Amino acid sequence: MSELLEGLRLVAATDVLVAVFAAAVYGLVVGALPGLTATMATALLVPITFYLSPIAAVATIIAASAMAIFAGDIPGALLRIPGTPASAAYTDEAYAMTRKGRPEMALGIGLWFSAIGGIVGTVALMVMAPALAEIALSFSSFEYFWLALLGLMCATLVARSSPVKAIAAMLIGLLISCVGIENPAGTPRFTFGLTDLLGGIEPIPALVGVFAISEVMRAMVSPEPARLPRRRFGSILRGQWALTRRYQGQMWRGNVVGVLIGVLPGAGADMAAWVSYSVSKRFSREKEKFGTGHPEGLVESGAANNASLASGWVPALLFGIPGDTITAIAIGVLYMKGLNPGPTLFTERASSMYALYIIFIMANVILIPLGIAMIRLATLVLRAPRSAVLPVIVLLAAVGAFAIGNNLFAVVVVAAFGVLGFVMERNGFPVAAMVLGIIMGSMVETNFVTSLIKSDNSLLPFFERPVSAVLATITAGALLWPVVAWALRARGRAGAAA
Repeated sequence: MSELLEGLRLVAATDVLVAVFAAAVYGLVVGALPGLTATMATALLVPITFYLSPIAAVATIIAASAMAIFAGDIPGALLRIPGTPASAAYTDEAYAMTRKGRPEMALGIGLWFSAIGGIVGTVALMVMAPALAEIALSFSSFEYFWLALLGLMCATLVARSSPVKAIAAMLIGLLISCVGIENPAGTPRFTFGLTDLLGGIEPIPALVGVFAISEVMRAMVSPEPARLPRRRFGSILRGQWALTRRYQGQMWRGNVVGVLIGVLPGAGADMAAWVSYSVSKRFSREKEKFGTGHPEGLVESGAANNASLASGWVPALLFGIPGDTITAIAIGVLYMKGLNPGPTLFTERASSMYALYIIFIMANVILIPLGIAMIRLATLVLRAPRSAVLPVIVLLAAVGAFAIGNNLFAVVVVAAFGVLGFVMERNGFPVAAMVLGIIMGSMVETNFVTSLIKSDNSLLPFFERPVSAVLATITAGALLWPVVAWALRARGRAGAAA
């Protein structure tokens, strides 16, 4: 109890409270700008943490990342431009709800269930840290290969078009992920003599291109839509409690998926959002409504992405192993401030750990009022004429891409993928499946090659290890399930005809 009271005293310090509020506003602004990710928001804070106390320094990381992950939903719902890779998983769903005249519902779902997911993830961090960290440590390259491959199987689940086109789009994404020398062999592939391609195709410029620029191109060739942008927005949180009761099973499932994926090193909110959305569609009783502005998938994936943020700190705090890119940055800040990760951190610095727990809960509580304010400001975009909005979208996309690495080639990548995304969608190929292939491709290849090196080119360890065998079975089931479902439907139709 004394450690908890000391933790409360640490959080109540003026510098910590100011740091949390300022980082929260900063995270909302950065997350809402297309191309500027939560990871980038966190990285830009590191120089500032030099001048802060240990608790205030870590508080800025926590608050900014939690806000940025939610804020990525705002441009996704209003303009079909995901602000972060995590929001790309359900951007089409949220944008479809906006097109149906319910943007406040789409944004309210993201806000409400992100806050709930963040609190659930914090409770998981507090209660199950040792057990979850132990599970994560049992994963090797064999298990990560199957996990990444299972993530790729989601491409056929998130697609509204035919599974064949979804798989084709995913394979295009895998091909794009092969570009450059950042592969296990360190050999230039598909660079065509261009030095700019040696580093590969960055996922963020590709993502911004296929979602933002292609949307601008579609708008240019389509007539002006109905004056939806000029409608008056209602209450952001109206109806959220009814959705909580209706989809409480999906919400808890999203929370669990987010916690379990978040604790796995290298996974993070991006994979949690993709997997939870596809799981929601797979087990839904209303699959045909997905992609038309149906709230079910938004509830589950919104609950998952913020839940994964807190659980990603489990291996970071216990063993110094980053759960995602954000906690990788946070580990550096922890070492810099003398809060060396390890089991002793929970015994010798227990009050500091309680302070971090309180900051996590505080960040997710203030997410609701600050998020509502940010949504109100952002929705002013919808009141502007499309001829004024589209050039701004192109400008933001170019600036966001250039800011990633101060590289003008990234702007060219955005333009190229905008054309590619436009052509693909005009022909019924889901760009979300291609983005998934780009993000997961390097993870699949690296873990596969690493595993073969460790096993001396033997495939048996992929199936002999207990956890690996379970993941292999699940992956095979996900791959074969569409065939089985088709066979069962065909048999049912034959029986009905007889």
